[in-house]
Amino acid sequence: MGGKNKQRTKGNLRPSNSGRAAELLAKEKGTVPGFIGFGTSQSDLGYVPAIQGAEEIDNLVDSDFRMVLRKLSKKDVTTKLKAMQEFGTMCTERETEIVKGVLPYWPRIFCKISLDHDRRVREATQQAFEKLILKVKKHLAPYLKSLMGYWLMAQCDTYTPAACAAKVAFEAAFPPSKQPEAIAFCKDEITSVLQDHLLKETPDTLSDPQTVPEEEREAKFYRVVTCSLLALKKLLCLLPDNELDSLEEKFKSLLSQNKFWKYGKHSVPQIRSAYFELVSALCQRIPHLMKEEASKVSPSVLLSIDDSDPIVCPALWEAVLYTLTTVEDCWLHVNAKKSVFPKLSTVIREGGRGLATVIYPYLLPFISKLPQSITDPKLDFFKSFLTSLVAGLSTERIKTSFSECSAVISAFFECLRFIMQQNLGEQDIEQMLVNDQLIPFIDTVLKDPGLPHTQLFNHLAETLSSWEDKADVEKDDKTAPNLENVLLNFWERLSEICVKKISEPEADVKSVLGVSHLLQVLQKPKSTSKSSKKQLNKVRFADEMPEGNKEDEKRVSSEGENSEGSEPTTESFPNCNSSNLVSPLRKKPLEDLVCKLAEMSITYVNEQKSEQHLQFLSLLLDSFSSSQVFKVLLGDEKETIVKAKPLEITKLIQKHPAVQFVYQKLVGWLNEDQRKGTDFLVDILYSALHCCDGGVERRDVLDDLTKEDLKWDSLLQVIEQACSSSDKHALVALWLKGDTLGEKLVSLANRLCNKDLGSTVSSQSCFSEQWTLLSLVLSQHVKNDYLIEEVYVERIIVKLHEILSKTKEFSKAENCDSSMSFICDVAYNYFSSAKGCLLMPSSEDLLLTLFQLCAQSKEKTLLPDFLACKLRSTWLSGVNLLVCKTGCTHEQSAFLRRSALWLKEQVQSSSLDNTSLQVLLSAVDDLLNTLVESEGGALLGVYIGSVMPSDTEWENMRQCLPVQWLHRPLLEARLSLNYECFKTDFKEQDTKTLPSHLCTSALLSKMTLVALKKKIVLESNMLEKITAELLYSLQWCGELDNPPHVVTGFCEMLQKLNITHDDLCVLHVTSGVLQLLFNRSRENGTLWSLIIAKLILSRSISSEEVKPHYKRKESFFPLTEGKLHTIQSLCPFLSKEEKKEFSSQCVPALLGWTKEDLCSTNGGFGHLAIFNSCLQTRSIDDGELLHGILKIIISWRKEHEDIFLFSCNLSEASPGVLGVNIEIIRFLCLFLRCCSCPLAETEWDFILCSMLAWLETTKENQALYSVPLVQRFACVSCDLACDLSAFFDSATPETIANLPVNLVSEWKAFFSQGIHSLLLPLLVTITGENKDLSETTFENTMLKPMCETLTYISKGQLLGHGLLTKLGTGPKTNLPENLQTLLNTLVPLLLFRARPVQIAVYHMLYKLMPGLPQYDQENLKSYGDEEEEPALSPPAILMSLLSTQEDLLENILGCVPVGQIVTVKPLSEDFCYVLGYLLTWKLILTFFKAASSQLRALYSMYLRKTKSLNKLLYHLFRLMPENPSYGEASLEISNKDPKTFFTEELQLSIRDTSTLPYHIPHLACLVYHMTLKDLPAMVRLWWNSSEKRVFNIVDRFTSKYVSNVLSFQEISSVQTSTQLFSGMTVKARAATREVMATYTIEDIVIELIIQLPSNYPLGSISVESGKRVGVAVQQWRNWMLQLSTYLTHQNGSIMEGLALWKNNVDKRFEGVEDCMICFSVIHGFNYSLPKKACRTCKKKFHSACLYKWFTSSNKSTCPLCRETFF
Repeated sequence: MGGKNKQRTKGNLRPSNSGRAAELLAKEKGTVPGFIGFGTSQSDLGYVPAIQGAEEIDNLVDSDFRMVLRKLSKKDVTTKLKAMQEFGTMCTERETEIVKGVLPYWPRIFCKISLDHDRRVREATQQAFEKLILKVKKHLAPYLKSLMGYWLMAQCDTYTPAACAAKVAFEAAFPPSKQPEAIAFCKDEITSVLQDHLLKETPDTLSDPQTVPEEEREAKFYRVVTCSLLALKKLLCLLPDNELDSLEEKFKSLLSQNKFWKYGKHSVPQIRSAYFELVSALCQRIPHLMKEEASKVSPSVLLSIDDSDPIVCPALWEAVLYTLTTVEDCWLHVNAKKSVFPKLSTVIREGGRGLATVIYPYLLPFISKLPQSITDPKLDFFKSFLTSLVAGLSTERIKTSFSECSAVISAFFECLRFIMQQNLGEQDIEQMLVNDQLIPFIDTVLKDPGLPHTQLFNHLAETLSSWEDKADVEKDDKTAPNLENVLLNFWERLSEICVKKISEPEADVKSVLGVSHLLQVLQKPKSTSKSSKKQLNKVRFADEMPEGNKEDEKRVSSEGENSEGSEPTTESFPNCNSSNLVSPLRKKPLEDLVCKLAEMSITYVNEQKSEQHLQFLSLLLDSFSSSQVFKVLLGDEKETIVKAKPLEITKLIQKHPAVQFVYQKLVGWLNEDQRKGTDFLVDILYSALHCCDGGVERRDVLDDLTKEDLKWDSLLQVIEQACSSSDKHALVALWLKGDTLGEKLVSLANRLCNKDLGSTVSSQSCFSEQWTLLSLVLSQHVKNDYLIEEVYVERIIVKLHEILSKTKEFSKAENCDSSMSFICDVAYNYFSSAKGCLLMPSSEDLLLTLFQLCAQSKEKTLLPDFLACKLRSTWLSGVNLLVCKTGCTHEQSAFLRRSALWLKEQVQSSSLDNTSLQVLLSAVDDLLNTLVESEGGALLGVYIGSVMPSDTEWENMRQCLPVQWLHRPLLEARLSLNYECFKTDFKEQDTKTLPSHLCTSALLSKMTLVALKKKIVLESNMLEKITAELLYSLQWCGELDNPPHVVTGFCEMLQKLNITHDDLCVLHVTSGVLQLLFNRSRENGTLWSLIIAKLILSRSISSEEVKPHYKRKESFFPLTEGKLHTIQSLCPFLSKEEKKEFSSQCVPALLGWTKEDLCSTNGGFGHLAIFNSCLQTRSIDDGELLHGILKIIISWRKEHEDIFLFSCNLSEASPGVLGVNIEIIRFLCLFLRCCSCPLAETEWDFILCSMLAWLETTKENQALYSVPLVQRFACVSCDLACDLSAFFDSATPETIANLPVNLVSEWKAFFSQGIHSLLLPLLVTITGENKDLSETTFENTMLKPMCETLTYISKGQLLGHGLLTKLGTGPKTNLPENLQTLLNTLVPLLLFRARPVQIAVYHMLYKLMPGLPQYDQENLKSYGDEEEEPALSPPAILMSLLSTQEDLLENILGCVPVGQIVTVKPLSEDFCYVLGYLLTWKLILTFFKAASSQLRALYSMYLRKTKSLNKLLYHLFRLMPENPSYGEASLEISNKDPKTFFTEELQLSIRDTSTLPYHIPHLACLVYHMTLKDLPAMVRLWWNSSEKRVFNIVDRFTSKYVSNVLSFQEISSVQTSTQLFSGMTVKARAATREVMATYTIEDIVIELIIQLPSNYPLGSISVESGKRVGVAVQQWRNWMLQLSTYLTHQNGSIMEGLALWKNNVDKRFEGVEDCMICFSVIHGFNYSLPKKACRTCKKKFHSACLYKWFTSSNKSTCPLCRETFF
């Protein structure tokens, strides 16, 4: 209800506040309450001093601290947390005096907030307390007593970080030596606080029940109780002994309270755990009090022995042991046999319920503390106890946990040894322990494979050792015979179960292995004792029980004292000096048992061929390989050797039973074919070898076995085991290094290699093992040495190298993949494991062969992918060994030298295709990356230098490059030539393989890039040459016209490998490279010059870097070809002044040359070429200079007339003369563009006459166009004609005024006619001969200037053409012959492959289209009276072409859904098809627009029947872009009328190709615009009949981009229309898109309002009525319907629709009756009048209406009278 701004009650001056209430209370009563605490009476003043009045706080405490202290009293957790953190920061930062002011108020805050429910707050409190302590230090002393109780509780906090923080604070306040003193100082206050928490507090007293939830209250209470119990324990542990007496009374009162003892049965595990910990501490520190309370302690602890909570269990068992130790009469207060032992038995039978590792170590101390009176009868008690303990092993939880299982086994043996020690001499107990417990326990573990055998066997060995040691030490004592009897009994019973296990015919393998393992462990007690050292807390038994009790007390001591309880177990074997020393009490029975088991096993093997027993025998012999055992194995058999053996072997057989056993038994077993595994048999062989006297004897035996007896798989296993064990290797070391094994392995390698090339290997597994054996002996090393002698290793590698060298034959052999794979594995293992010092020459040969196989393509090696992969990893491991491990230099390594030479030979052989080169580069990349890993990468530079060709080799490779590259620079006027030096075709082999220059430059560039990216410094001269040569290769590829696939593939490959022009430039084109390029450019010109231009153009180098190289212009003269080309390439980048300098050097040189000099490079040709290059960028604006050069050329014409190629045969002209003519024509072209000075009539005559003469030469030498200079001559001739045509076509009156009189008329009458009379037939001839040549082909270069010239042809010149007559065979047309010939000739060229031809033909036909409909208009009457719907085709040749184009477009676009945009690649074949199709439609629509309304109706009917328009519209919506913005218009969002493809006209330029990507989309948009404008009714019909998806796409696109444009144009045409109607006025309103027409005749006034829809013209145009005077309603409705029909169904503008409607109304007023079918006088489609009359009713109808009536009704009756219509 209350609010902050609410009016306060009168007199209530301040807001309500609990602090102020306390202050007022103090003032009114006149006293201040001294303490506010937890006491129950006024006399008990509590523990925390109350804060004095607020005024006092204000006076004593710093204002910032005051604010923080107030925040700490808030309930919000976040507020308290931040406040406490702020408090700690302030304690650190503020001065000590200020912080001391807080101390009086800190205890109450600390005591309250240290018990806060939120653990973060508790942790922050302790951290802040530490900072406070560090600041105030000893000044905290007066407040210790009020703090210490809660401080101890905080150190026992259940939240570990908070407890740690409290301990850190405590240690900051008191060093360890002072802590007991501090505790003693506050002991009474601590005890009082903790006792009150334990005995008086409840959840509701600790927390406010009204504000704190019950769950939170209980959690806090449980935590406080837990902390109090632990704090009491801590108090007891820290207090000095002399201080304990003063607290006895308080502890006595605590122990007298039943509430305290109930905590042992509390439901919260933490409280129970803390309780038992406190009980342990009480027993330890105040034992006499615990004895007094024995009646409460004993049941509380002992009856909880089955508590299985993991938190409680450790503390409980510690309390149990302390209770048993402290309270001697504890068993008087509990019934052991009924209450305690059953619970204990249940726990251990269940395996400790998951707590075996905690409980079982306490069992031995527990039973050691049991008095005899409790355990009687001992036999039954101990039997039951041990039985329960063993039963725990069978639980699933124990089986799955190794640690728990180990704990059970350990406890069993500890208790067993204890019981045995305590009851020696009592035979019934001794027999029970061995016969009923130990032996069955061993049997159980042997049967169950899930139990850890090793743990059991180690404990058993330790137990036996302890008994044997005790028997040896105490021989004179009475206990010795008892122990000996126990041991004899044990061995008898153990022998029985072992024999039983082995005697089963189908013995379980795991049981048999268990027995062998047991015997091995029992034989080596020393090793088992060592392994058991790792186990902590081992129990050590002393001779006397009192000492044992002391040990037990240590075992169960409190925190941090467990380390004293463990001692090394080696003390159990005081007499053991070596690992082989076995007690006599064990040796004899163990040997007897082994012999017995061996004899049984060999019997089973001989009789039943038992595999299990053979394996057991192997394991047995591994540990007991003695002559005695082998004698037992041989039995009574005589010495029978299958084959005669050498004398020394025979002696060994007689000498050693083990050797005899090998030959009699083992060899036979090893050679059995059906045997699967022989590894255990090899173990037996090693056991037998162990019995031989020395290495020589063992070598002799193995040599003999190797020759004949051992199979390859056995041999492999012998060597494998020697590699895996140093002991076994020592046994056979002499044999491994011997000649017998070496020769055997060499013969194996030879046989395997021969098999590879021959027949298939019979056994794949055998084959695999043999290869594995070779791999093993090559790859394994012992002490940095091979297993076998090095000479044999080298011989094996030589064999492998031989087979790899024959890889082609090998690949064709059967089983080749697996054989090759094995060779790779062997080599890989050899290289991977070899040490540097072991590398030999044959290894490098092998490595080179592997590298060569990896560097060649699959077509040559015929290897599958997986083998290629293996080969790669194999040779990489070899190179890694060679470089990284040996540190081998280039000169030392035969591999590096020979691989470099091989690479050089490969790339210079011109035999590589793209695939081969890519494989080669990949292999080289791998090699270089490995070389880089060597120290500093020094090898890499040397290696690249080895592959680098010499200057002569580079020059030869450049000379071998095909010179077709010159075509493009020549035709693009970037270079000038005056000699013919090349052919135009690639040789056949050039199209399949790459030129050597490309391969070499790519390889070296790849190597260079690797080095540069790794920041390895290479020799600058070499780096510059490689960079220059790669630039040369890239330039050569870039200049080719229509390069072969192999060259385009090469460029794509370089892009993928990042070997490109840009990549080289990123790594910086240095000044040295630039100097080299300029030197070569000045010497040779050609491509070198173009490279410099490319570098400048791509901004890889700046103009400033280039300037120093051409600073001295004089150095370029006299001219050579190189200097000429250099200047021409630099011209586009030179400044105006620099160009003038060059041109000033050239102009004087143009004077006074002889004929020969004119054609030379250093003569007229060269200097004019430089001048043209400077002039090309329009940087020379000196009109007089240009005029002067023109006069010089005219003087050449007078002096050397034969130089000018006028109307001559070019086959007889020299290349030099051609070059001069080309440059002269170039100059004239540039002169026309640049010079604005008026020319004399003679100069115009020279230019015009020369132009025509050169054009005649061009036409007459068409056969020579394949010659590049002739092609160039033709191009510049057409260029000149084009420039002159453009000049006169765009001439303004001012320009014409400066021209000579009659020049323009002469141009039109003669020169222009002459140009087109030459070029039009030439176009037809060229396109007739070359139908499939694209625009980019060399032969069609001249099409651009020629076609651009033809676009200037006039209509009259077209109609006066001199082409051969070409009339079609189709239906008769109304066109005259010359026009039909022109159409038949030109229209098919719309499909020509070259874009210039298509555009030129379009321009020519576009000029003809408007005049064609007039020829159909003259014959219009013949189409009116047909009974069916009349239709008239546009020009037949155009529609025939359209049909062909529709088929082509269907193939290109037919599969694409309407609305999905198709991008057509410029200048592709599809581009030409689509361009021709759209241009054809543009011509048709132009033709359609020029026709009259009646003709349009007939044409549109034809289009509807052929469905051509429908196809067009579908294609348009595949070609038009989603956003048809024009240029930058897409960025101009704020512009109200953005430019689009619908608002801007497309300039179909022939020369400009920059906008080619937009030509098709733009043209498609323009065609769609024309279609909507000129054929709206047909588009509307198509749109309404299309499917819904297309309908929506068309509607959305048209409304967004086209409708506004068309509506605006339609309204504008109405506004600007000059058409006048008699009796009708028309007005337009642009803002509302309305047209208003008012028709007046006599007294009749009709006003109609035409509203254009938003999606005009797709939507229906609405017609609304305005004024209506003198017209009947029905007639008015009819007229409105007619106008709506006309506007909807006629293909024309609104003005045309209104004119048609007015004509209809006029006819109605003239008396012409309506057609009673369409209710209109004039037909809405073909504009005819009703003429067909019914003979019965005399009514007249439109012919088209009647035709539709008859066909739709399937009747021939009159629509009105229903009589038959005749």
